[in-house]
Amino acid sequence: MSTAPSRISRALRLARWLAKTPWPIFALDILRSNIVGAVFVFGFLRFALPVDDSVQLQSIGGVNLVLFVGYLTLASVIGTAVGLYMTMPVLRWHRRSAPHDPRISKRALSLPLRMALLQAALWFVGGCIFVFVNFDHSRRVSVVIALTVLLGAGTTCALSYMQTERVLRPITVAALAQEPQGTKGLSVTTRIMLSWVLGTAMPIIGIIMVVLIEHFGIIDTTDTAVVNPVLLLCLVALAAGALGTIRVSSAIGDPIKELFRAQRRVRDGDFGASVKIYDSSELGLLQAGFNDMVHDLAERQRMRDMFGRYVGQDVARQALEHGTQLGGEIREVSVLFVDLVGSTRIAVSEEPAAVVELLNDFFKVVVDTVDLHGGFVNKFQGDAALAIFGAPLHHPDSAGAALAAARDMRGQLRDVLGGTGFGIGVSAGTVVAGHIGAKARFEYTVIGDPVNEAARITELAKNEPSCLLAAGRAVAASTQAERDLWVLGERVELRGRGELTQLARPRFAE
Repeated sequence: MSTAPSRISRALRLARWLAKTPWPIFALDILRSNIVGAVFVFGFLRFALPVDDSVQLQSIGGVNLVLFVGYLTLASVIGTAVGLYMTMPVLRWHRRSAPHDPRISKRALSLPLRMALLQAALWFVGGCIFVFVNFDHSRRVSVVIALTVLLGAGTTCALSYMQTERVLRPITVAALAQEPQGTKGLSVTTRIMLSWVLGTAMPIIGIIMVVLIEHFGIIDTTDTAVVNPVLLLCLVALAAGALGTIRVSSAIGDPIKELFRAQRRVRDGDFGASVKIYDSSELGLLQAGFNDMVHDLAERQRMRDMFGRYVGQDVARQALEHGTQLGGEIREVSVLFVDLVGSTRIAVSEEPAAVVELLNDFFKVVVDTVDLHGGFVNKFQGDAALAIFGAPLHHPDSAGAALAAARDMRGQLRDVLGGTGFGIGVSAGTVVAGHIGAKARFEYTVIGDPVNEAARITELAKNEPSCLLAAGRAVAASTQAERDLWVLGERVELRGRGELTQLARPRFAE
């Protein structure tokens, strides 16, 4: 007595579990496909054939009715059981979000085709049964039934595949998540052919059947009586063609629309955009290829950003767009050199974290100010920085930009560094700018007298109240508006240089 309730309880638990999976819609679509096929068969036998006395459906006895109801019930049970057997491993895997399993993925992707073949087998068996039962009664009726069942089976299988494939998209997405190119499904061409079978081939075959049956005398009718069946089949072709076209266009158009939306996001700079892969045909390969392309673009953008952080955005952009090679070119540039005072003492007396924080604040002011005035921080040297104006990108007023950046930097560094001293030196002139080093490792830099001059002037600036000095030639190369903000001073001989350098100080410095 306890066995029956336990079975009922298990059946109820299974039903509740299946209700939370795609199975109900999946089974409903399979049933709907069979109903459409059955209606097609009934309509063809009842209305499409111009039967007078040769084929009368009323003459088919009650045996056929009993067989029809019995086989319909049996086929429904068998179809449900076999369908559950084929889909349960996939449903369990998808429901539990289990790790990727190539066997389950392959089964998931083949479910629409397997279910279509199952419907074909059930229709074939049913057709054979009815042909055999009616063969002795009327061979002509058997021929008509066989041909009609063939049409119904083709319609059912085509609809079953197209509908279940759409219903199973969530499972297909999970199956293709880890191995999008692992299993190849029906191609786009094959799916279009399925639509052609449903909307064109089956109705036209029905029209050909009507004509041939009448021509060979299987049915007795006049030529004019064939007109109505042909018109009816034409209407069926229009309806079935519209249904098949909608299904195929949806199967092809949906992934293309998603690709278009994702492409627009990537165009707008969102390199995290991707599309779900729910197709194992050429469309799935296209979706997977798009995701790989976006991943590569994101990686390239990340590398470009990191590259730009190390060598400067302008140098990185030039390298990516035009390539790199060893060597240099003569350029007219302005150079700004900035250095802290007593950094060695600070490193000894302060905690490492405090020293790092101080240097980061210092370099942030330097980088932001140089960027604001169109310059390029070429390198950091311990507690010093070298900035270039006029290379690698041309600047219309490199000297004026360097001088203005130095004045702005001076004020900001005083606010940020507090009591820590610093010196800023500016120079201008002709340098060699380019990639210096070896093929395996090189850097973009400038070499020339202005670089050395700016470094020497910076040492003098550390002892100046304004903490800022510039070479007279840099002031002379700037615009009149910028020259008015500087005062030319004495000439001095800088260490390592065999000529005098005229110094300039900011006019309104404290």
